Amino acid sequence: MVIQCVNCSKKFDVNSSLIPENGRTIQCGSCNHTWFYKPTIEKTFQILSDNDNRKQSQTTKIIEKKKNLKNIEKKDKTKKKEVLISKNISKNVEVEKNFVETKEITSKFNPIKILNYFIVTIISFIGIIIFFDTFKSPLSNIYPDLELVLYNLYESIKDIFLFIKDLFI
Repeated sequence: MVIQCVNCSKKFDVNSSLIPENGRTIQCGSCNHTWFYKPTIEKTFQILSDNDNRKQSQTTKIIEKKKNLKNIEKKDKTKKKEVLISKNISKNVEVEKNFVETKEITSKFNPIKILNYFIVTIISFIGIIIFFDTFKSPLSNIYPDLELVLYNLYESIKDIFLFIKDLFI
């Protein structure tokens, strides 16, 4: 309900439930003038219609806000989906690139690796022979022909060494 000050003509929005039908004393918030206010029937109908209009306008505003929020949420969801899709596509592209790169690397023939494996095998073989030669006396009790086997292994190493020497010279 809208009440107008008798003294300064300032208008105030007052809750209609605060003023009974018999009326009550009111004080102006602007000029501090006090007077007795009694709502009339005509004003009561006006107040009720004003309240109805306000309620309707408030509900329409609330509905519009909800619609706007839903639209914003839909837009946000679609944007999030687009971002997720673009991220997934970029990840898939990166994975495919990495897969292609690793495939290319593994498919290339690399003679240096083969040479490295060959050298490691020869060094391991020589290490085993040196180990057996170091523990020849205790191992000869378990393997009686160990000395003959070690002699043959030494000869094999000499042959391999001569073969490699002939290749490079």
